[in-house]
Amino acid sequence: MHSVRTGSGKPLLLIHGISNLHNWDPIVPALARERTVVAVDLPGFGESEALPGEVTVASLTDAVERFIADEGLGDVDVVGSSMGARMSLELARRGHRGNVVALDPGGFWTDRQVKLFGTTVGPSIAVVRRIQPLLPALTASPVGRTALLLQFSAKPWRLPADLVLQELRNFAGSPSLDEAMHALVHGPKQQGAPAGSLGGRVVIGWGRNDRVTAPSQAERAAQLFPDASLHWFSSCGHFPHWDRPRETERLILESTRQAPGE
Repeated sequence: MHSVRTGSGKPLLLIHGISNLHNWDPIVPALARERTVVAVDLPGFGESEALPGEVTVASLTDAVERFIADEGLGDVDVVGSSMGARMSLELARRGHRGNVVALDPGGFWTDRQVKLFGTTVGPSIAVVRRIQPLLPALTASPVGRTALLLQFSAKPWRLPADLVLQELRNFAGSPSLDEAMHALVHGPKQQGAPAGSLGGRVVIGWGRNDRVTAPSQAERAAQLFPDASLHWFSSCGHFPHWDRPRETERLILESTRQAPGE
């Protein structure tokens, strides 16, 4: 997988959702002042080639496990967003011994909620693909950013235009996006980890104004991961690292500063 390393210190692995590694750009510089930040493009996203077989949450997580092993990252601390947050929790469930921070993970929805996710996010992606030539002008305007990303951000008009533009360009340039969406909507929900089974600290962060993975899903996440701690972001949508970057940086650094088990 394509990856970018920044900073120095103990490694920290960042896993995006249906996006690419630049989704993390608002917080990478601050994290890199204390850590070696390793941001990856998942297979079929960004600059990484697609998997040769079926794209599922499990197969993408398998690819991340191989990347960790190939890069010699060992018990690296992991931070995930959205689908990547679900994958980070899956790594923890499988026995990964690094600390994990999962921001607004998918997979904890009810049948009704996941159907709503598919019928709202899917069409939004389709619209963005059709209007790609208009995106530079639309994202340059606070009104345009609000119309395009209100589903994902509590305050999209405040987001940097270049961040929004690259995010929406990704919808048309990632060959595995449709398969990943299908896997999220039609595949199995996230399994849990019984009390006492986690190898490292697990923190789940959730935006109180998330319109993609509803805040009510945090209760199910806490039930399935009873050893995890839950952090709420006020005035925050689906991406805490966009809407609450300084708070997100603090949460990540404080949650992963200690070695697992300390």
